[in-house]
Amino acid sequence: MTRQFFASLFCLAIGVLSCGHFSLPLSDELPAVSLASSAQVPLASATLGVEADTADPMLDRAIRYLEERRSGLSEAEIIAVATTIVREAKIHGIDPNLVLAVIHIESRGNTFALSPVGAMGMMQIMPPTGEELAAKLDIPWRGAQTLFDPQVNVRMGVTYLKQLESRYGSMKTALAAYNWGPGRIDSKIRRGVAVPASYSGSVLATYRAP
Repeated sequence: MTRQFFASLFCLAIGVLSCGHFSLPLSDELPAVSLASSAQVPLASATLGVEADTADPMLDRAIRYLEERRSGLSEAEIIAVATTIVREAKIHGIDPNLVLAVIHIESRGNTFALSPVGAMGMMQIMPPTGEELAAKLDIPWRGAQTLFDPQVNVRMGVTYLKQLESRYGSMKTALAAYNWGPGRIDSKIRRGVAVPASYSGSVLATYRAP
C-alpha cells in the first residue's frame, strides 16, 4: 500500500475524532494510551535543525529518556524535542524534570500516544485545547494531527501547565487540572470538595525519583 493510502486513512480517523465530543476522564485515573504509526504523521521538527547544548546535564537527561522510550523519533528528532523540553521549561519557570515527569505519566514518552478520550501526543493534549493554545502561541493549526508533532505538543503542554499553575497558585492543583480539566477542578473548589490527588501524586513521585 502507498504512503498516500495510509495518509488518507489517518486523515479519515482524525476527521472522525474531530467530529466527536471530547471530554476528560471522569476519574483521576490516567486514561490508557494506544500507539499510532509514526509513518502516518510527518514531523515538522525533523527539519528544524536544532543544535543541542551537550554541556547541559538536563538536556542530556532528556535525550537519554527519549532514547530509552518508544518515542517514535529519529536521533535528530530526539535531540530537537529534548532541546524543546528544556527550553520551554526554563522559559516558563518550570523544572525540566517536572516536565519529563508529566510526559512519562501521560504517554511514557510516546510521540503518537492516543488516549480513549482523544488526548493526543507526548503530553496528551485534547484537540480543542490544542487549537486554543495554537492560536495563543501563533502555531499553524492543521487539525488534530498537529498534536502529533512532538515539539509543538511540548510547547503547548508546558504553556498549558504554566497557565494552570498561575490560575491556581499551586502546582499540585495545576497538575490535577491538567488531568481533570480546569472546569471540574473549579467546580470541586467551589463546593469545598478535595482536589483529586492521585494524578499529581503520580507525577510528583516520578519527579522525585532519582
